[in-house]
Amino acid sequence: MWRSAAIDRRGFIKAAGIGFLAGLKPQALLAVQRADAVYASGIRAANGSFAIATVTERGEIVDQMTLPARAHGMAYSAASGRTVAFARRPGTFAMIFDPWNKGGPIVITSPEGRHFYGHGAFSPDGRLLYASENDFDNNRGMIGLYDAMNRFARIGEYESYGVGPHDMTISDDGRMLIVANGGIETHPDFGRTKLNLGNMQPSLVLIDATTGALIEKHTLPEQWSSVSTRHVDIDADGRIWFACQYEGHRKDLPPLVGHFAKGEHLVFIDLPEETTRRLANYVGAIAVNRREGLVGVTSPIGGASITIDAKTGKVLREENVPDAAGIAPAPGGFAVSSYDGDFLSAHSDVAWDQHIVHIAHQASVR
Repeated sequence: MWRSAAIDRRGFIKAAGIGFLAGLKPQALLAVQRADAVYASGIRAANGSFAIATVTERGEIVDQMTLPARAHGMAYSAASGRTVAFARRPGTFAMIFDPWNKGGPIVITSPEGRHFYGHGAFSPDGRLLYASENDFDNNRGMIGLYDAMNRFARIGEYESYGVGPHDMTISDDGRMLIVANGGIETHPDFGRTKLNLGNMQPSLVLIDATTGALIEKHTLPEQWSSVSTRHVDIDADGRIWFACQYEGHRKDLPPLVGHFAKGEHLVFIDLPEETTRRLANYVGAIAVNRREGLVGVTSPIGGASITIDAKTGKVLREENVPDAAGIAPAPGGFAVSSYDGDFLSAHSDVAWDQHIVHIAHQASVR
């Protein structure tokens, strides 16, 4: 039964153990404070357990916090310094923690009839957390609202105006939510099985963050209805970049990366045929390096990391990265991880999960 898979707060802490509550050890905290850049990502350890790892810009793991199940996407609040790790779909827990050890972790669970889709975003002031969720019995995508000032109590929800909301983010001014509705119907009774591949409805939507009203909905053309819109990020000009995973024939060469802005149509960038083949119809993660004007994508299936010029859409760099997983902005480009344990130039005896979040230094947190 579905309920047996749910993890409540008591069960979460019991499974995580005392190490979960310990926070950063003094030597680990010192290593993080001395690093030029700090990241966090989900991992699977060599013994099969799951955790969140804090990582330096050299790819060195400085601390781990145990999880009872696999995490997926991460979100970070520059205003509060908090980071959240969401359970992998159809998981029901999310863990909020402070990498600077200013307080213990908080665990929230999705309400009855909902599960997390593995992604979310903080409001710019850090007061709210938005989470992509599934109202699975009614096949509706939802955005859950959680009050960060009250231990992340759930205070409401918005429609995502689509099916299967996956990644989401928020505009810099906090007024607009950007949601990638992958268009794929799922139900926890069937695990991660995709139930409507012959009738997908992928879309990208803009939602008023204050009222939940629909601002714009961009549905993919019929010929690309099997292109699932999965991940999003925003560049320095406010342009929204999105990355896709194709559910059609493996020999097809569909567009996989594009961009748009409010009031504009979706535009897919024209990647070279060889690059599209290298991505193997599957972009697992996307990240924008605002300072350097770059967009990066990874494909674990294709074993590739691609760097794109955000102004022109031209491919600047292609790298072979077997089992490429997460990607995040870094000095000089991007930090890329792999399921094989590589993170930048370092190797650890772990499997990195699909997403990385860049965490600001303690001194820069307002």
